Amino acid sequence: MIDDENYLQSSRNFRLSAEVLALMFKGAGYAALFCFGIALVALFLLVIGAALPEASKEAADPTPDFSMVAPAIDPLA
Repeated sequence: MIDDENYLQSSRNFRLSAEVLALMFKGAGYAALFCFGIALVALFLLVIGAALPEASKEAADPTPDFSMVAPAIDPLA
């Protein structure tokens, strides 16, 4: 982490604080890249959705109803 070469003649506490600050900035940069990536994916999906024809947006759900409905159980049977 901290090398023994002290080129700027700075104190050990200052060098440690500067290194911690640099690591925090590095982490913030990674977090910003991650959030920017998620935003790009959302924007891509929005653009693809806007490019679809209106008929596909108003069409019925292609999933059959029976696959989403629980089977009816007759308690008297």
